[in-house]
Amino acid sequence: MTEGKAAKLVRMANQIGDFYAAMPDEEATTGAASHLSAYWTPKMIDELLAVADTASAGLNPTAAHAVETLRRARRG
Repeated sequence: MTEGKAAKLVRMANQIGDFYAAMPDEEATTGAASHLSAYWTPKMIDELLAVADTASAGLNPTAAHAVETLRRARRG
């Protein structure tokens, strides 16, 4: 994945995180994770999970928590 594509995924995830950030923490995390699951393709989510593993991902707290929620859901 190119650096530009990774940055775009992070930017979009952060925008979703920003939208839900005004809600209580658990609701924000659940809302952002649900949005990603509903509207992003599995490939986009896979790529976001890979980007999130890097130290320089730059995800905001709500987006980062949503990513971890998605990761746990995939593990079962």
